[in-house]
Amino acid sequence: MTFQFNFTIEDHLEDELTSLGDGALALDSSKESSVSERQKGTHRDKKCSTEQFDLLQDHLWEHKSAGNAGPSQDTDRSLNAANSSSSLEPHEKQPCLTVAKEHAMPKDLKEVLENKVIETLPGLQHMNISVVKTILLKENFPGENIISKSFSSHSDLITGVYEGGLKIWECTFDLLAYFTKAKVKFAGKKVLDLGCGSGLLGIMAFKGGAKEIHFQDYNSVVIDEVTLPNVVANSTSEDEENDVNEPDVKRCRKSKVAQELCKFRFFSGEWSEFCKLLLSSEKLFEKYDLILTSETIYNPDYYGPLHQTFLRLLDKNGRVLLASKAHYFGVGGGTHLFQKFVEERNVFEMRTLEIIDEGLKRFLIEMNFKYPS
Repeated sequence: MTFQFNFTIEDHLEDELTSLGDGALALDSSKESSVSERQKGTHRDKKCSTEQFDLLQDHLWEHKSAGNAGPSQDTDRSLNAANSSSSLEPHEKQPCLTVAKEHAMPKDLKEVLENKVIETLPGLQHMNISVVKTILLKENFPGENIISKSFSSHSDLITGVYEGGLKIWECTFDLLAYFTKAKVKFAGKKVLDLGCGSGLLGIMAFKGGAKEIHFQDYNSVVIDEVTLPNVVANSTSEDEENDVNEPDVKRCRKSKVAQELCKFRFFSGEWSEFCKLLLSSEKLFEKYDLILTSETIYNPDYYGPLHQTFLRLLDKNGRVLLASKAHYFGVGGGTHLFQKFVEERNVFEMRTLEIIDEGLKRFLIEMNFKYPS
């Protein structure tokens, strides 16, 4: 059974969640929360070698003339360079990367929305995440177990374990508003919602006529329990609202929904592994016209893999739309630090589209290749 509300019940459910488990456990409200010493130690052990990715930047860019080609010799050489660079200097223990995988669309769409509570935004529907958390916590959901870990650590962010996908962050709403204000054109484009969480950015691209939309998040449970249900809800809602009893009409609508759902693909895993999964496919990979990403530059140790992802997956004439806070306290990243990182590599141009001063200062940024030829 699916419940639908046009108001939020998150505060009430968060109070209930706080009482679960041993002691008073509560989620931190933002990624600016301080990182515990234990998490910092884990982070040092797990972090990707930025030096390895830096070595790849120039190597791959020198051979970028392959344009939209699929898995190329350039890509293979770059991966080999990453593997061999570890011998150039001593490094800390190599991280245990979350292997990327693709998530299939379930055949029974009603089952996807079972026991979900749907809330509404202008033009969008989305699952109430607090309800999702409550159900997963009470059912002792198998696999990553990120819900209990998040509560026990009092944080919405556990480096290398849980990267904040079970929360709709502020900058996502900034970017959604920008889509409408700037009349961003999605029609006919191939779009990636990177670090998607709820997937609202990609869903808006779908509603704007994008020809293909891919969603990626670090945690598989986020894709299965939040992103995928949100996509299904927004793909089938019109048909449910106008439901009729005529079999022919129902068949026609069912066929239309199936065609729409073929536009979507879902992935989980760490960014470099995600790239490897896409580029190692035997099928020719068509690069993205548009990459949408919000609140993904909070951790400077992820800048190398993120920059590489843009470099490897963005079409030569494509662009990135990125939303971020000016600074993420306790984690260290932010707009200015990432801008400096990008400028030093001289691959992308960055342009500020909008600055939001309400509350914590936030930026909307556009990126595209400096030398697209």
